[in-house]
Amino acid sequence: MSTNKTAAGHLAAFVTILIWGTTFISTKVLLNDFSPIEILFIRFTIGYAALWLVRPKRLTLDSRRHEWLFAAAGLCGVTLYYLFENIALTYTMASNVGVIISIAPFFTAIFGCIFLKGRRPTARFFAGFIIAMAGICLISFSSGQTLAVNPLGDFLAIIAAVIWAVYSTLTKKISAWGYNTIQVTRRIFFYGLIFMIPVLFTMDFNVSTQALIAPKNLANLLFLGFGASALCFVTWNFSVKVLGSVKTSVYIYMVPVITTLTSALILHESITKAALAGILLTLTGLFLSEKRGAVVPKKAEIQGI
Repeated sequence: MSTNKTAAGHLAAFVTILIWGTTFISTKVLLNDFSPIEILFIRFTIGYAALWLVRPKRLTLDSRRHEWLFAAAGLCGVTLYYLFENIALTYTMASNVGVIISIAPFFTAIFGCIFLKGRRPTARFFAGFIIAMAGICLISFSSGQTLAVNPLGDFLAIIAAVIWAVYSTLTKKISAWGYNTIQVTRRIFFYGLIFMIPVLFTMDFNVSTQALIAPKNLANLLFLGFGASALCFVTWNFSVKVLGSVKTSVYIYMVPVITTLTSALILHESITKAALAGILLTLTGLFLSEKRGAVVPKKAEIQGI
């Protein structure tokens, strides 16, 4: 793989996390007028439409069996992940969820090794994981909050992290088939929206036109739809295709860092010394996990996966 393509993969992952780390601001604004499931459905509908505009060409699959993996990716990466994350937030603190979701790279490494016959994580990867998690904990609880165990909410957050790892593993498998990344992402969105429809009827989906066209709401929905959904899922899937599911997933460590810095710049929240120490630890953990030699090849590694 060329150095330029690898660099593009890292840049795409960073841009993805940079945008995802700022989405909390838009979500906080929208929660005044919309429920979490309403925001979720609207943003991915916008994203799905945007991807059709960018590439108005139908995806033709080489095998009908491929459809099952697209459906599974849509179910995991769009529907289940966000539902479990949002439900978890109703039972436990946001700081707990932020820390727990960040363990997704650990599960991604395990699943990649088992299901993709990929490379085994070494001690350096696990050292980076532990250091990054320590940093994320410092960031999350630097505001004075204490860790409070809420079994149901924390368990749902763990499930969300596992589901995202499954999604990353599925997209890595899909990327080996050579389909266009935009068309792949659009197909995944399609299934995600399909699986989301039954949930709409059970969670009182009732979007007000007045709330929808309000300038502030519309601007934030467009940002979430075009940026955080359409663009970011394309760039994330591209990174998984180029770098692999494990190397891409460790960028998740950066989300609390971006969120903290964004809070300081946009919401004028103060950054404590503990948060600064957490940022440094998180970046160190990311560096260790990304550095060459963080994984060792398995004899049974599948070529091209």
